[in-house]
Amino acid sequence: MRRGVLPAALPAVLIAMLAGGTQAAAQVPPAPPVTVTPAARQDVPVYASGIGTVQAYRSVLVRARVDGTLDNIQFREGQDVKPGDLLAEIDPRPYAALLAEARAKRASDAAQLLNAHLDLTRYSSLARTNFASRQQVDTQQAVVDQAEANLQGDDAAIEAAALNLSFCRIESPISGVVGLRLVDIGNLIHATDTAGIVTITQVEPISLIFTLPEDQLPAVRDAMAHGTAPVLAYTSDGGRKLAEGTLLTPSNSIDTTTGTIQLKATFANTDRHLWPGQFVAARIQLGIAHNAVTVPESAVQHGPDGLYVYIVKPDQTAARVDVTLGYEGGGQAIVTQGLSGGEDVITAGQVRVLPGLKVAPHRDAKS
Repeated sequence: MRRGVLPAALPAVLIAMLAGGTQAAAQVPPAPPVTVTPAARQDVPVYASGIGTVQAYRSVLVRARVDGTLDNIQFREGQDVKPGDLLAEIDPRPYAALLAEARAKRASDAAQLLNAHLDLTRYSSLARTNFASRQQVDTQQAVVDQAEANLQGDDAAIEAAALNLSFCRIESPISGVVGLRLVDIGNLIHATDTAGIVTITQVEPISLIFTLPEDQLPAVRDAMAHGTAPVLAYTSDGGRKLAEGTLLTPSNSIDTTTGTIQLKATFANTDRHLWPGQFVAARIQLGIAHNAVTVPESAVQHGPDGLYVYIVKPDQTAARVDVTLGYEGGGQAIVTQGLSGGEDVITAGQVRVLPGLKVAPHRDAKS
């Protein structure tokens, strides 16, 4: 009886096994979707990044050069001014009176000089007929010389008085933007006041002081030797470019406490996206890597054994490739070892990828 039961049960067992196999096949997970872009060969600008602060190209604290009452203010806070624009006026009447006094004294001394010259002429004529001594002539010549010296002193006094009177008109010495007013009309101001009247800052052009690690200095010097080194200014988070300028010079010494060096760049700043005191991220172009293999920075993965990328092979399986990078920046990474160019590298979806796993690649719309 047992021998007859076993063959009869076989079909049911086989059906159960086949059904289980079909279910297992149905449970095979689909290939994970990934985004790919080809490793490209191209010329890539190489940058060094630092942080810095925007500085006014020139800044002037406008102060009075004479004492007096502030009679008038001609500027608006935040106004653009140019050299020679009237900013404020000090009561000119005391200085106008001093100028008039100096001119009156010169007129008096000029009359005395004229009389001294006439006397000298008379004594010289009398001396030729021995009606006057040589001593009298010499004495009168000294009187004439003294009168001429007094007249020169009067001219200097007039010039000084006229200069002080001109100082009552306070004019802008540079082009720039007027700051906040530091004193009000009616105040007695002095030439010795340290607070000043207002500050003017030149913002077109404008400067940027930023720092780099000291080991970047040789590359900076090489870039300057080959021409103008471009500098880009970004928002402090590096998210938006604000302006493009050029490197002016590195500092003449390295800060030994931080191991960094300061550099100064200038920007035309006609759109005024940069402002004095603004904190920005700076990038200086040190050169161009020609025909370099590049991949998006998002493709580069960090593992315990170093850097690597995933590529998609022709059979749509993923493979891990260890890479060495020469430069990262601006969303691109230069691969010096590991890739030769043309490989499809995975830029998104790596979290579900394993070496040898089939994937469903989608081309990056930007590639």
